Formats: sequence, C-alpha cells, structure tokens
Amino acid sequence: MPKAKIYYHDIGDYLDREEKLKTIKRFGSFANPAMPLQELQPNEHGDWISVRNDAFSTFIQIESEKKFDIKSHSFFVVNSRGNESSRDAWMYASSKMLLSENVHRTISFYNSEVDRYLKAAPLRPNEKITDFIDNNSSQISWTSSLITYLEKANKAVFESHKIERSLYRPFYRQHLYRGEKLIHRRGQFDSFFPSPAHKNLVICVSGVGVTKDFTTIITDIIPDLELIGKSQCFPLYYYEENTHTQKGLFDADGKQDYTRRDGVSDFILERAQKQYGKNVSKEDIFYYVYGFLHSPEYKETFAADLKKMLPRLSLVENVKDFWAFSKAGRALAELHLNYENIPPHPQVITLFNPLSITDAMKQAGKEEIEYLNYRVQKMRFPAKDSKDTIIYNSQITIENIPAKAYEYVVNGKSAIEWIMERYKVDTHKESGITNDPNDWTKEHGKPRYILDLLLSIINVSCQTVDIVRELPKVEFAQTAISK
Repeated sequence: MPKAKIYYHDIGDYLDREEKLKTIKRFGSFANPAMPLQELQPNEHGDWISVRNDAFSTFIQIESEKKFDIKSHSFFVVNSRGNESSRDAWMYASSKMLLSENVHRTISFYNSEVDRYLKAAPLRPNEKITDFIDNNSSQISWTSSLITYLEKANKAVFESHKIERSLYRPFYRQHLYRGEKLIHRRGQFDSFFPSPAHKNLVICVSGVGVTKDFTTIITDIIPDLELIGKSQCFPLYYYEENTHTQKGLFDADGKQDYTRRDGVSDFILERAQKQYGKNVSKEDIFYYVYGFLHSPEYKETFAADLKKMLPRLSLVENVKDFWAFSKAGRALAELHLNYENIPPHPQVITLFNPLSITDAMKQAGKEEIEYLNYRVQKMRFPAKDSKDTIIYNSQITIENIPAKAYEYVVNGKSAIEWIMERYKVDTHKESGITNDPNDWTKEHGKPRYILDLLLSIINVSCQTVDIVRELPKVEFAQTAISK
C-alpha cells in the first residue's frame, strides 16, 4: 500500500486571525498552483516542520539533570520553573492593600470549605471531593494542591510578610502573595529568594513547547511562570538553610540562617578558566550566558531546537569574543534590571495638555489633580501602523518614537507593547477583581510612574538593540538532524 504524502504551506509567524483568513482566501484552494507547497518528511525525532540542528546536541546543557548537583557537567547546577500560583487574579495585584484584601477573602472562603468538609466527612458513597467543594469562581480557583490541603483539613493563615514583589510580565512588576497553600507550584524560589533580604539574579528563558520564538530576560525578583512563556529560571546563587545555626540577637533579617551557594557550576568554571584564563569568575560566565542568549545568529540557527529543548551553549573559541559576550551581558543586565532609572530617549517628544482646574478639582487638591493628569486607562496607537506615536491618555501624547525601539522583542512582542498591554485597568471576568496599575503609582507616591516607565522602556529598547548589534558574530553549522 503506498504511503500518503503530506504537504503544507507556511503563511508566516505572528499573523492575526484576519491576516490568516486573508491569506487563505487569496489562494482559494490547495489546488491553486500559485500556492507554494512543501512536502513534510518527519525525522527520527518526529519533527515534521521546524527541524532541529545536529550541532545543537554537541553543546553544553544549560540545566543539570539533577537539581543541586554541584558536580553537574552543565552551565548551572539548578533551575526552576517560574512561580505558578494558578490563581493569579487573587495572588497578584498592583495595590498591596487590595492584594491583602483579596487574599484575606480567599483564605476565609477556603477555611469555610474546610469546616464544611469536616462536618460532612466522610463523604457519601461515590461522592468525590471535586463534587463536594464549592466551585464559586468569584471566590477561589481550586487546584489539585489546594484540594489536597482541604482533604487533610489544613487551614490557611494569612502571612503579611509573604507579600513580595514579582516580575509578572516583561517590565511589569506586581505585588505577589506567596503564603503557604495558595501557590500551586512554588518551584525553587524558597532557595533562590528565601526573603527580600537575600539578593539574587536569575536568567529566565522561554520553556519547552512554546510557539513563539525563543526569548530571555533577567530579573532580581521572583518571576512568574508565564513571564516569557513557561519560564525556566537559572540563578546566580541559591541559598541553603542552616538548620543547626542559632539565630543571633542582631540577625533581624535572617541572613545568617542561610549559606549562599553558586548557581554556576564548578565544571563550567574549570572549562572557562582553562580556555580563557584564571581571571574568569562564575559571575563573568553568568553574564556571558545572558549575552550569548541574545546572539541573533544563535537564536536564528537553532530556532527549532530552542522551541523543543532548553538552551545548549558553547564556549566560543576566541578569548576576545568570550569577554565581549560577558561585557555585553552585563550591559544588558544593567538595562533590564534597572530599567526604571533609565532616562527618556532624547529623540522622543512628550506633549502634555493638563486638565483645567475646575472647582471640583480645587476641592480635590493639587496632589489629586496630578494623579488625574497621569492616570492611564488604556494606551493606544493612533492607527495600527502608526507606532511612532502613543496616545497615553487624553492629556498626554508621546511622539517621535524611533522605529528601532520596536526591534527589541520579548516573548513575541516589543517591550514597548508589553507596557501598553499590561498597564491598563483590567477586570478579571471570573472573580470580578479589578487590577488598576494606577494604584501602584498612588501607593508609591509617584503619579508619573507609568509615563516615566514607558519613556524609559523606549530608551531601554533602543540601547538593547544597539548592544545586540555589536555582539560578536558566531558561525554555526546549518545541518538538520538526519532521518
């Protein structure tokens, strides 16, 4: 019996629904000879399209096969998925006060379900716990871990010190509640960030199976799982708890309760020092990784591999190239960590037409007027193809934005458009919870925060593009994996 042949036509990445339908309509049918078709021939790995590259398997793994394996022959000895709450509307918020209120309500509802379960136990024959619990989506989002706690009659207690800052999406910080029971999967962040006093850096990369192109970002606070798509995070350090150490009288922040360990492996340090000299440190390697992961040649050559596997990296042959990548990685990290402090791009123009001072506004006071002037509802472009201008609100328009700024793309979207998307007033459909980014500006006493952030990100984007363009050009083999 003859084997079937399968053909496909690639219409390109990142098209919206209308653009896809327009393409299909233009050809009309697969029988149209004007439609270029390619025959699919899967390889031994089951790749039909986006076929992997032989050279990728010869590089060094970024992750260790076993976590905290200090003898691992990889770049890092430990990694973690991003924080996974599975109830983001309740566990994240721009306002610390509102987050506290949301968590209190969720805990109260959960504990009432524990009480109800205790009174009903044991359940009727054939009745499942999932049938018993109240699935009121305005009150809670159940997960397997939380249901297990309920079955064990473990109540939750609000822990105010467990409200921390988190990087929820690129350049979008939120308050996060990381109390016991309410985070579905905590990952290794109790080791990476045991407390706000324990400083650290983590390089996040997009995880396996994502549909968008590979991306990376660095942060010094807890990253969310979907920060850049199933985020996998690699730390500069991790912390081990000193279980036999008595806390000192003046050790208020608990730093002495932990010993700091290196996230970068001894194996890769030995390799790098042998190749580049004894003055190479693990920190130099950490920034080398961040610089190398931004290499356009690397990302393009191994695009298919990076969607199916975590990165594998090589140590470049040229000593100068190693230091160039490491230096660029430091520069990129400085931009991406301290983005709030980057001044506006000198080319960008901000037009400001402040609100008129009505009697009502006079009564509200000068401070309230200032917040009203900078309040954001939803930023937008004047037209789909007019990205040199952003309408911030009815009082503020930003003009003359360099086209280059949109070349810095994180997880399929420019950094600028991440700011525009996330910094808007949004109401979660199921819970009815409204997250208002303007609350952040009020709680931090910075009425201009969102505007200044947008202006900073425009400059951060341009500088990132400049740094990436100057990275060493690395040549890789373009060999597809054989069948």
